[in-house]
Amino acid sequence: PVRCGSAAWVARGILEDMCGRYASFRDAQDLADEFAIADLADDARLLPPSWNVAPTDPVRIVVERAAKGTGEVRRSLRVARWGLVPSWAKDPGVGARMINARAESLLDKPAFAKPFAARRCLVPADGYYEWRRIETPPAPGSTARKPKVSKQPFFIHPDGSAVAAFAGLYEFWRDRTKADDDPDRWLVSTTIVTTAATPALASIHDRMPLSLAPDLWDAWLDPAVGKDEAAGLLAAPEVRMAAQEVAPLVNSVANNGPELVLAV
Repeated sequence: PVRCGSAAWVARGILEDMCGRYASFRDAQDLADEFAIADLADDARLLPPSWNVAPTDPVRIVVERAAKGTGEVRRSLRVARWGLVPSWAKDPGVGARMINARAESLLDKPAFAKPFAARRCLVPADGYYEWRRIETPPAPGSTARKPKVSKQPFFIHPDGSAVAAFAGLYEFWRDRTKADDDPDRWLVSTTIVTTAATPALASIHDRMPLSLAPDLWDAWLDPAVGKDEAAGLLAAPEVRMAAQEVAPLVNSVANNGPELVLAV
């Protein structure tokens, strides 16, 4: 058997926990306007659109941090690798198994508890993919003993044209093999917080990313908001989502284009 979250699952592109694939194709300047961004990093501005974001891909995140020297807290759009790498990890490969952080156990997991208290972010998305498991019983007279299992992909997105803001965490990992003056010595990584699916989506999958409404963005991003207050935001009402069946093109990370989100 293949272990859920393992590298083999990442290669297949269908992870048992949500969220394992999503779409982020909105223009960076549009995101900057939507999230009231003060600083738009060059790599975030130049990151190309993707209709098939996969684990370990570079992704945009919205963060608030105090500026060096002045201490002024500023909101910025930056790039991080999807799959959180704890600061104490020996190598960044562990991040492939940490693309999601379950809301119910954030404070119980050492890899997530520290960033949850001080390094929360928003992960902008136009929607995410989930797969419904379908079992087809053997045909009468068939020698097959087990039902045939297939997976139907769905694209799940906010109602209307709004952007989804997934609750996320981010972390810094220092590559000790690189010199102090090497700009690549620090890796910024992120994970998406997941929660139980709403009744409307539970028939597709029992988990979903935690999307935060705009009136909660400030509190979630504010580094002065402690873990206890932030924990209260995890129980906020979910953003209304719509789901549509899409073609199995999304199953392969080699496919990436607007046709992946079209209803079939």
